[in-house]
Amino acid sequence: MSETPFTPTEPRLDGLDERIIARTGTPGVVTRMLRFAPGLDTTANGTLAHDFWEEVYILDGEITDLRLGKTFVAGDYACRPPGMDHGPWRAGDAGCLTFEVRYSADTI
Repeated sequence: MSETPFTPTEPRLDGLDERIIARTGTPGVVTRMLRFAPGLDTTANGTLAHDFWEEVYILDGEITDLRLGKTFVAGDYACRPPGMDHGPWRAGDAGCLTFEVRYSADTI
């Protein structure tokens, strides 16, 4: 996995990069790591909602959901159903690294 590079996310935001670990089909499943640079604020990307399920596990660092005013730390887990609003985010002083699995409702 370490040979797989981190690349900028879409929409692009300096300091927000992803490493795609696995991808299958359309619709399908995407497994990725998401890396937030220290202090990164994603307000420019606004609040997000997807048409797929998203499970997130924080591996390292911390991140604050600015809309909720709640900080999540390494070891925290979230499962977001399709259409759930989340973010924008601000990463902690050490940044944040997450492990995510995204999948269509059609795949479960």
